[in-house]
Amino acid sequence: MEIKVLGPGCAKCKKTEELVMQVVSEAKIAASVEKVSDLMQIAGYGVFGTPAVIVNGEVKCVGKIPTKQEILNWIKS
Repeated sequence: MEIKVLGPGCAKCKKTEELVMQVVSEAKIAASVEKVSDLMQIAGYGVFGTPAVIVNGEVKCVGKIPTKQEILNWIKS
């Protein structure tokens, strides 16, 4: 599983990355979590609001910090 957290490094982006890492660890899911902060790369995903979360190439969340339950649902489905 490949998870990308998109954001330039603001507090919301850092919190989103922390939550994703916590959920992956707690759920014992084998996943690579990558932080993408380059604005051109972020735009390349069609995302124009941050933070954003992409799971296996699918945009799951844009412009808000997801809940732990939302993240868990994305990685379990």
